[in-house]
Amino acid sequence: MLTPMLGEISGSIHVGLAGLGSAIGVALVGMKASEAVGRNPGAFGRIITLAVLGMALSEAIVFYAIYLAK
Repeated sequence: MLTPMLGEISGSIHVGLAGLGSAIGVALVGMKASEAVGRNPGAFGRIITLAVLGMALSEAIVFYAIYLAK
């Protein structure tokens, strides 16, 4: 009785954990980017470019997990 329930839960738990990890990654990138701009406002263009790239790579993890769930 417990085994089918665990099989159903584990089918989507990795997508949820990937979403949680991605959200934490995006938050950390945004936090450090704003800290870096605060320290050196002249480097805003390079910092924001790298921050957006880092956020996109972090969010890609969720799409990989969704693809693997199907």
